[in-house]
Amino acid sequence: MLRPLARNSTFADLIEDAPTAVKWHAAAHTTYILNLMSPLNRKKVSDAIRTGLRVVGAVYRRTRPDDNGIKRQRAEVRFDDVAGCLRTPAGDSSRQVILVIEGKTVRSRLLSPREAARLMGLNDNYMLPERYNRAYHVCGDGVCVPVVRYIADHILEPVLLNRKTSELIAAE
Repeated sequence: MLRPLARNSTFADLIEDAPTAVKWHAAAHTTYILNLMSPLNRKKVSDAIRTGLRVVGAVYRRTRPDDNGIKRQRAEVRFDDVAGCLRTPAGDSSRQVILVIEGKTVRSRLLSPREAARLMGLNDNYMLPERYNRAYHVCGDGVCVPVVRYIADHILEPVLLNRKTSELIAAE
C-alpha cells in the first residue's frame, strides 16, 4: 500500500511569531476565550501550561448544549498539531483563533492569512490580498493543494490511465 510522505513540519512551525496582518488579543479577550471552554478543554490548557514549553493550539468556537441542554457558544482547543477546517470569515465564530502557551503565559489571536495559506500548502511567495477577509477567503473553504496533488498522482491519474489502456485494448 502506498503511504503519504512523512510530515516535515508541525502546526507550530507554520505560526508566525510576529504577524503583521493580525494583532494579539488583549489579556481580557484571551480570558474570555478560556472561559468559553468546557472543563475538558480548560484541562488541555492547564496540561500545556504545566509542560513549561511553547505549545501552540487551534481554537474553534462552536455552539454546544450545556449540562442543562441550553445551547451556548463553546471554545474547543486542540494541541495535536492538526488544524481543523479553515472556513471563510463569514462571522466571528468562523474565524480561527490560535492559542500560544509559553511557560505560564497564554496568548491568543486570529490565525493570520499567511498562516492559513501555509496550512493550505501555499508557499510564502504566494501573493495574498492585503485586506484580512479577502486574503482569508483565498484559503478558507478550500482544498489543500499538496493533498489534492498527491491523490491525483497516486490514485486518480493511475486509475484514469488504466481505464484508457483497458478501453484501447478492448477496442482492438
